[in-house]
Amino acid sequence: MINKGLTSLVNASPDFSNQGLENAINELKIGWVIKSSTLDTAITNNTVLTTSQKNDAKDTINNIAHLNVGRYLGDLLRHTSTILDGTIVHRANPDTEDTATFLEILQTVQAIQNLIPDLYGVTPAEKNRDVNDHLGSLNNKFLETEDSSAPVFTSLKESITFINNASQATETALETAYDNLTNFVDSVVADSTDFQQTLNTFASAVATAHTNFNNALASEPYLTKRTQLTTDRDSIVTQTNLEGSNLSGIRTYTESLTHNISYTSLAENNDLRQLMSRVSQNADWQTYFNDYVKNYAYLNPMYNTDTDSDKSAVIDRILREKGLPDVLDFVNIEGVANKAKEDLRIDTKNFDYYTTEQIIKKCCEQLSITTSNKTVYNQSELLLNNLNQRDRDIIAEALDFNENSDTLS
Repeated sequence: MINKGLTSLVNASPDFSNQGLENAINELKIGWVIKSSTLDTAITNNTVLTTSQKNDAKDTINNIAHLNVGRYLGDLLRHTSTILDGTIVHRANPDTEDTATFLEILQTVQAIQNLIPDLYGVTPAEKNRDVNDHLGSLNNKFLETEDSSAPVFTSLKESITFINNASQATETALETAYDNLTNFVDSVVADSTDFQQTLNTFASAVATAHTNFNNALASEPYLTKRTQLTTDRDSIVTQTNLEGSNLSGIRTYTESLTHNISYTSLAENNDLRQLMSRVSQNADWQTYFNDYVKNYAYLNPMYNTDTDSDKSAVIDRILREKGLPDVLDFVNIEGVANKAKEDLRIDTKNFDYYTTEQIIKKCCEQLSITTSNKTVYNQSELLLNNLNQRDRDIIAEALDFNENSDTLS
């Protein structure tokens, strides 16, 4: 922990907010988008309209979603507010479970960054669970890019500005329709017989104006910008939905990850390991616990290697550490014979009655090494080569077993 500035930090509130995002959105409020945003706010904040009436009106005027910019930008701001106040996190038991805090969300996201690599052997991004997959909308996701492409808000502003500068009559008509519906929503003080009919009329007028405006943008040079509006909206909605999905169930998701790690820790106890394999009805779980001892035995720090290491060089290193090759000259037929007797492939029955030369020949025959027309030294050389290769093969196999047991799957 860095101490410099720590006292100042703890004596002040972080004052977390989505003001930076709101400021960026304000830069997009050009032309019809200003009116669209005003209308979205009016409907959302109205205290007379019921939730059902609000939703119906919003659905009606969202017939051309990429033109209804105020709606999805308003949704984005409201979405980030629920992140900051923690209400985005689902509570399975609202009566007993506390609402999440922004700090809890941050700490849980941090935990996920460590848990996923440990459990799955991949980056959190590969599981759509990196930091920006949870908090990107607050983390300048729409204001920055990692490549040469324009950020979402940049291209969105360019498209809005270009279309607005054309001063099309259909845009003016749309703004009028927005104003009419906004004024009506702001003026209502109570429900009445003609209330719903008037609301529907004004909402339908906005939908019609959306269609007319959209049709006016159906040819170049406007079509490219209209297409970009759709692309940018899709990026924003997709990001918002991803964050919503990840954060709403983040408690349950993290709990499942930590539980799985806790279960695996039980495998070190023989009785609990046996119990786990018997109680679980999942074949993968049964395999993990049933094979735990075998796979654990394969683990050996001596065989740990970097993924880029040359396997042959690793085998040479381990051979040296084991003192192999232990017989250096095939002319030493007694040494070769003694080494052969240690090889598990060799049946040493009656070897006590054989001469060294006979042992060399018997070992060659058992290992399918040709002895015909070969002197004992020729046989010894071929046998020693075979035995030394076997040492290498055993280590190579141990390397594979170690790597396999230590590889997430």
